[in-house]
Amino acid sequence: MGLIKAIAGAVGGVLADQWKEYFYCDSLDSDTLMAKGQKRTSRRSSNRKGEDNIISNGAVIAVADGQCMMIVEQGKIVEFCAESGEFVWNSSTQPSIFAGSLGDSIGKTFREIGKRFTFGGSPASDQRVYYFNTKEIVGNKYGTVNPVPFRVVDTNIGLDVDISIRCNGEYSYKMINPMLFYTNVCGNVADRYDRSEIDSMLKTELLTALQPAMARISAMGVRYSALPGHTAELADALNAVLSSKWSETRGLAIASFGVNSVTASEEDETMIKTLQRTAVYRNTGMAGAALVDAQTEAMKAAASNENGAMMGFMGMNMAMQAGGTNAQTLFSMNNAQSQASGGQPAPKPGSWTCACGNTNTGKFCTECGGKKPADGWTCACGAINKGKFCSECGAKKPAGAPLYRCDKCGWEPEDPKNPPKFCPECGDVFNEEDVK
Repeated sequence: MGLIKAIAGAVGGVLADQWKEYFYCDSLDSDTLMAKGQKRTSRRSSNRKGEDNIISNGAVIAVADGQCMMIVEQGKIVEFCAESGEFVWNSSTQPSIFAGSLGDSIGKTFREIGKRFTFGGSPASDQRVYYFNTKEIVGNKYGTVNPVPFRVVDTNIGLDVDISIRCNGEYSYKMINPMLFYTNVCGNVADRYDRSEIDSMLKTELLTALQPAMARISAMGVRYSALPGHTAELADALNAVLSSKWSETRGLAIASFGVNSVTASEEDETMIKTLQRTAVYRNTGMAGAALVDAQTEAMKAAASNENGAMMGFMGMNMAMQAGGTNAQTLFSMNNAQSQASGGQPAPKPGSWTCACGNTNTGKFCTECGGKKPADGWTCACGAINKGKFCSECGAKKPAGAPLYRCDKCGWEPEDPKNPPKFCPECGDVFNEEDVK
């Protein structure tokens, strides 16, 4: 009875598996990473007694957008397709009289019957179709439970300090190598593999990799408060850190990384703001201005002193003397620094520049003894005026630059509108007395 049952099972099974199969997969949602392909059968179908894990030669496999298909035979990947459309498998070890040459198919069918007979009527092979979700898996929330070290570099003030920050947001990942994912993560599942089975591990590894990724970003000079504007660089940095675990082992990669908020501890934020505020006073001009402002406030406070204004001013003077410096000293230092760096000091009120280039405040130049030029313009009659017409002769104010002639020797420059500072003949200084 056993032999008869084995023969009947082998013949019936092989004949039932002669029909071609049509495999498909419903839309894979964001929670499903891999699903086993379904064999389409309806009430009109005669292919209802075939084995579930048998794929006949000539079977059709449909691949939709955002999916890739993999055929596994005897636990080994034998076919892969990532292009959407219809895929026909003509390399199956299970024959079908409806595919290929009829004579060859019949011969292979009898050999398959004999093979199954030796296994008691059951097939000695296992063939499966798996579909993988290649769409972007979104909605993965993260948050740093413990503060993450972040290096703050501010070259403007010479700041280089490590602080601790907390951040939260969402990230998405994508399957870039389904073969690695099947081999190392979800091989030989019975029905489907959901993201919930691996998400906790991915989140833990991402938070572990966040620290070196933050170090890469801080090395670029990015402030921690500007991290939401550098999410692309942060995703690249995370992929670089996670490449050995995700890309090379599981076939996954970070697609995008979003940051909702980044906060430092109150102590660290206060320290950075204080350092940035006080760094302004490295400029002696700004330090002098701050000192003037502080002295003004001190004078106001002294005037309202409860023990009398005199006592308040005495205390203020003692504090100023103890400081060892004053605003005028700081302003002078700023002018000296500006001149040393090629800049010009701020002109003093009422100052004027002589033809020799020296800046003066008196009526005569301290370098060459030249007289301070009179304000206005000199008419041909010798009168000095400030209006548009001469107050003596009524002549109109000349347009453009004045014309010069040396009042000592009578030498005239080739370009009367741009005379030299000194006459090349007698060495006299050109001033308002040399205007024609």
